[in-house]
Amino acid sequence: MTEYGPRPVDRRLPTEEARDLLTLVRELAEREIRPTAAEEEDAGHFPRATFTLLSEAGLLSLPYDEEFGGGGQPYEVYLQVLEELAAARLTVGLGVSVHTLACHAIAGYGSKEQRAEHLPDMLGGGLLGAYCLSEPSSGSDAASLTTRATREGDVWTLEGTKAWTTHGGVADFYTVLARTGGSGAHGITAFLVPADAEGLSAAAPERKMGMKGSPTAQLHFDAVRIPDSRRIGEEGQGFAIALSALDSGRLGIAACAIGVAQSALDEALAYTAERQQFGRPIADFQGLRFMLADMATQIEAGRALYLTAARLRDAGLPFSKEAAMAKLFCTDTAMRVTTDAVQLLGGYGYTLDFPAERFMREAKVLQIVEGTNQIQRMVIARHLAGPEKR
Repeated sequence: MTEYGPRPVDRRLPTEEARDLLTLVRELAEREIRPTAAEEEDAGHFPRATFTLLSEAGLLSLPYDEEFGGGGQPYEVYLQVLEELAAARLTVGLGVSVHTLACHAIAGYGSKEQRAEHLPDMLGGGLLGAYCLSEPSSGSDAASLTTRATREGDVWTLEGTKAWTTHGGVADFYTVLARTGGSGAHGITAFLVPADAEGLSAAAPERKMGMKGSPTAQLHFDAVRIPDSRRIGEEGQGFAIALSALDSGRLGIAACAIGVAQSALDEALAYTAERQQFGRPIADFQGLRFMLADMATQIEAGRALYLTAARLRDAGLPFSKEAAMAKLFCTDTAMRVTTDAVQLLGGYGYTLDFPAERFMREAKVLQIVEGTNQIQRMVIARHLAGPEKR
């Protein structure tokens, strides 16, 4: 008989401080997040109190400079924190990734005055952010967005609708990409819009197959007036800002995907070690052992891929291709591993009594958000073979 079951992830971390941080995050996740994850997801409960707790613990600010209240951690460490949070509950891990994405524009492109005014509250003041790029008719073709910002003196007026906004209706601030010039990528500008701006409203959240605790909603901008002091970067620079944010955001999704896959593998290992058939644990049967081996191998490969991209980013080197590869491979891995976990649990895997079916439903969205996996293949191919000939 085999003694078999899940084991802690063996992480390669750059410092003892980072190791202590990951230990803290794992303990917090096991105590405060995982125990209620299934119940709250089933009820569609958004865990705002959890995000407040994470803010107080400094976990919403990890990859940003300490000067403005950030954690000063490299992406190599931040992404492994995301993985631990997503393993406990994807709504939380992905929510932290989205918040980090929403802070990227002002942290990277805002003026010194803007960073001093806004970043401390955004990073550690209990605020939660959202990112508004996609629209009902503008998803993968983000450069065709039509939400418009018109300037009169020192005030901009925003008109239009944004779609698929994670934290739509519950965020405290929105990083919004709007058209300020002509058609195409060069006519887009970024703005920081407070959630209480007059004329800004959220539609009812989308009804989704997974991540029911994370609201995804359309946002309507009906003559929303924003002072020019909330314009981020130069006019027409918005699309470049968006692309730089998405490269980093894709690594966040990759880490979340590995977290979900790891939880699915752990569930499968625990079940197959306990489930007895023909007088022995089913983990002793070669056919199932090979499935577990493949699942573990794919997870380790995905983890190595996103960490390689993170280390490039931390070194200030180009990482766009590697980010696309990590997002593609890790999210496809999550889909395969969670599907196999359901299979390994047999009939129980298809029931709500075990989390395997939730992991499988959640994994699917990760192949879609932050650029579909078909878009990732286009990005990778451009790096390899150059732009498509038209």
